[in-house]
Amino acid sequence: MSAVLKPGRRELLPLTSTQLDAVMAIEAASYAFPWSRGNFIDSLASGYAAEVLYDDAGRMLGYLVAMAGVDEMHLLNLTVAPAHRGEGHARYMLEALIDHCRRRDARQLWLEVRESNARARAIYLQRGFVHVGVRKGYYPAAHGRREDAIVMSLAVGSADEDH
Repeated sequence: MSAVLKPGRRELLPLTSTQLDAVMAIEAASYAFPWSRGNFIDSLASGYAAEVLYDDAGRMLGYLVAMAGVDEMHLLNLTVAPAHRGEGHARYMLEALIDHCRRRDARQLWLEVRESNARARAIYLQRGFVHVGVRKGYYPAAHGRREDAIVMSLAVGSADEDH
């Protein structure tokens, strides 16, 4: 982590391979079907936007990974450590990603979210994402079943526009 933060502050820093053990611990604690270490390594090698959120005590609160496309960004993973959920960290990271989109002139932000993930869906809806489709059987689920993904999108204005 960089310089010491003021009490109550948080900071997003670029994800590096040295942080993967801590990221993998959060990922495993968060999901029945977590990303593999290889997924994160591939994301870093591909140059995806990948950041880790720390608090003023140097604790890892969460992380995000997003893939840039032509005039768009695709949020692949946004996760908050279970002990720190409900504290606004997901919204904070989402806003930082939206700002990143604006700086890159990415006009659209896309994501998929499990149909059963009501908490995340509520955050996205409150931020202005719209439900644009369903990917049937997109996610693995218990007992060899599959779960649908809700596809959501947010129109993102440029850094020059009022927002």
